[in-house]
Amino acid sequence: MVVGPVATCGNGYTGKRSRKHQETQPGETMTKKTIKKAVIPVAGLGTRFLPATKAIPKEMLTIVDRPTIQYIVEEVVASGIEEVILITSAGKSAIENHFDYDFQLDTVLKEKNKTVLREELANISNLIDIVSVRQKQPLGLGHAIWMARNVIGNEPFLVLLGDDLVRSPVPCCKQMIDLYNKVGESIVAIQRVPLAQTFQYGIVEGEETEQERTFKVRRMVEKPAPGTSDSDMAIIGRYLLMPEIFELLAKTTPGHGGEIQLTDALQALSNRSGMYAYEFIGRRYDAGDKLGYLKAIVDFALEHPTLGKAFHEHLHKKMNGDA
Repeated sequence: MVVGPVATCGNGYTGKRSRKHQETQPGETMTKKTIKKAVIPVAGLGTRFLPATKAIPKEMLTIVDRPTIQYIVEEVVASGIEEVILITSAGKSAIENHFDYDFQLDTVLKEKNKTVLREELANISNLIDIVSVRQKQPLGLGHAIWMARNVIGNEPFLVLLGDDLVRSPVPCCKQMIDLYNKVGESIVAIQRVPLAQTFQYGIVEGEETEQERTFKVRRMVEKPAPGTSDSDMAIIGRYLLMPEIFELLAKTTPGHGGEIQLTDALQALSNRSGMYAYEFIGRRYDAGDKLGYLKAIVDFALEHPTLGKAFHEHLHKKMNGDA
């Protein structure tokens, strides 16, 4: 996709606007609308990775040879999405720059005949159209998503958290879009976790449906106290949401620290129009956690087309005390 020109508007967002962008037509029904946009909140400070993230956005920390955010955007592109909305904050310009064209760097690579690198960087800058919206106050995930309301409009959309990497034969977002085309309602991606760890997650309670690996949401609980829920279905950082979520987020009472919790609005949306939980096929890595980040590096490195074999040999020697 050719990246469109940079647009600036008075309602607080700037970015690369798609030439394919079309307004929702009167009379369209929600179930007929295709998913064309994805919101990626990247405004967090990344305190779990300090001091590494003092001057570098956590989303720019690399998994082998690419920043984490690139894997997230590539999943979006592979799922057929046309436009990404980054919810940013001060100090996050490196993320936008990563997906932009760098004339000076391109000129240097051209002079040095670095053709392969030039092509790779050109592919990154042409991945998808990107819009940036500034979240001026750290008021929680719900507030970050609400900030995208003017760009999303009256369309269903995806939300991907930059901390969650998912490896799967079919992109996780594509799996969710395929399910949406069948059920026509909001969807949260889930994974099974040990009951002893459910207090660390948003938990879904619900009933199985005729759709494979799919549950109708009855109740959602944010980090339940031990023994208060018998469900092991934990929400991960992938959501497919109806635009009514913005109205509900606007009405959500701020919680601890003045933050607007997404789970509260999701429960309200589920009560209003129904919601599904989908147990995706694939493996999820919490790249916002140091151990999860290291696991991702090892697994991605082992499958790297040029480094994988040598890295596997190194690990084998290391495990046997030879390195």
